[in-house]
Amino acid sequence: MAVFTTTTFLTFGFMAETKDLKTLERSIIINASADKVWRTLIDFENWENWNSFIIKSEGKAEVGSTLRNTFDNDGKEMIFKPKVLKAEPNRELVWKGQLFIPGIFDGTHGFRIEELGPNQVRFVNYESFKGLFSGMILKKIYDDTASGFERMNQELKTQVEQS
Repeated sequence: MAVFTTTTFLTFGFMAETKDLKTLERSIIINASADKVWRTLIDFENWENWNSFIIKSEGKAEVGSTLRNTFDNDGKEMIFKPKVLKAEPNRELVWKGQLFIPGIFDGTHGFRIEELGPNQVRFVNYESFKGLFSGMILKKIYDDTASGFERMNQELKTQVEQS
């Protein structure tokens, strides 16, 4: 399921439109406990062994820490250094990064684990984009990014269910 929207917020009685806020979301059912999915997700050192989208991640899943993530973007490596905003064990990991300087093309990327049963979760891989050039850049990378989310989700499922 793809979500690609412009969001409008109501603030202090005035209508304020955030013109370039867009969200991409992909989810998958994983037959494992939330704890097992979480432990695999935050084991950044091991991502290069199973993740073909974010092919390398360095850092710690701790609020305030900065990660160094290497993405495979259609055969080209791109490095981002996002800051961890949320790290709630067995529930959600969120980071925020930007291209060059804040306000040009910013992305808040998250992974949510929704427990469906003792050994089944819905894993949601999502990102909200905003910034001056977000619409233009997102048009170019949307399909590849959506495909990357789907690959990563399937690879995480395989990694967790087979280990």
